[in-house]
Amino acid sequence: MLNVCEVLGTEYPIIQGAMARIADAQLAAAVSEGGGLGIIASGGETAEWLRGQIAKARSLTQKPFGVNLMLLAPNIDELVDVVCEEKVHVVTTGAGNPGKYMARLKEAGVKVIPVVASVALAVRMEREGADAVVAEGTEAGGHIGEITTMALTPQVVDAVSIPVLCAGGVADGRGVAAAFMLGAKGVQVGTRFLSAYECGVAQAYKDAILAAKDTSTTATGRSTGHPVRCLRNKLTRKVLKLEATGGSEDEINELCTGTLAAAVRDGDVQNGSVMSGQVAGLVKKEQPAAEIIRELFSEGAKIYEDRADICLKSNK
Repeated sequence: MLNVCEVLGTEYPIIQGAMARIADAQLAAAVSEGGGLGIIASGGETAEWLRGQIAKARSLTQKPFGVNLMLLAPNIDELVDVVCEEKVHVVTTGAGNPGKYMARLKEAGVKVIPVVASVALAVRMEREGADAVVAEGTEAGGHIGEITTMALTPQVVDAVSIPVLCAGGVADGRGVAAAFMLGAKGVQVGTRFLSAYECGVAQAYKDAILAAKDTSTTATGRSTGHPVRCLRNKLTRKVLKLEATGGSEDEINELCTGTLAAAVRDGDVQNGSVMSGQVAGLVKKEQPAAEIIRELFSEGAKIYEDRADICLKSNK
C-alpha cells in the first residue's frame, strides 16, 4: 500500500477540507506550499470559475493541489470536464458516489479520494477504484453523516486495504495523534484552516470561529436527511423550529437559500450559515496555513511519542 504522502504528492499526510464558497485558489495554494494538499471547493460554482481558480492556484504554487466535486451539483458533468482537461492532481468527492466518473478521472491521471460517512460506501469506493478514502465523522462542519469519527475511522480502516484519512474533530496535534492511533494514515482538516491568514472568508466569520465554545455548533436538516453542522445563531434557531413543527424540505431549503454566501462574503454571522466543526472551540488564533500544518504535526508527533512511551512502560 502506498502511504498517503505518496498518493497526495505532499510532505505531510493532510488534506485541507473542501469548504464550499470558502476554499479557493488562495487558500489551496497556501496549504500546498505548506506541505499539505490544498483543495479548491467547486460546489455551487461554475465551470468557468473553477478553471480560473485552477489557473490561479498554479500561478501561486508548483506543488500538487486538488479539487472537490460535490456530486449532486447540477453542473457536475461540466466540472468533471474541467478537472479532466486541466489534469488536476487529486479530486475529493462528496454528496454521492463518483463511480459514474471514476474511469474518466483515472484515465486523465486524476487520483480520486471520496469522502465517506459509512463502511459500506468506503468498501464500494475501493471496489470502484478509489486511491484512498476520507472517513468523516459527524463532528465535522458542513454536510455530515451520523457516525462519530472515533467509531467510524477504525471500522473503515478494518474494511478496506487502501489508505484511510480521518476527518471530523481534528484541529490540533491531539487530533492528529488520535487519527493515527485509530489506524488512519492521514487527516483532513477544515475548521482549523478557517483561521488561516490566506482564508478569504469575511472577518466576522473568522471571529465567530475564534469565539466559539464546545457547545457552539448544532446540526440542522436532520429531518430532510441532509444534516449540516453550523455555529448556532438566529438562522439555526429558525431552521430547528421549522423542523420541530413539521416544516417541509422545500420550506427549509427556501429559508436557507443564500445563507452560506451571506456568512462567507457579507459576514452576516446571525442570519447566515456559519459552517463549522465541533472543534471550533479549539481554534484560538489566526496564523499562516503553513504554520498550522507544522503545528499539527509537530504537536502530534510529540504526543504520539509520549503515549507510546506510556504504553511501553505499562506493559513492563
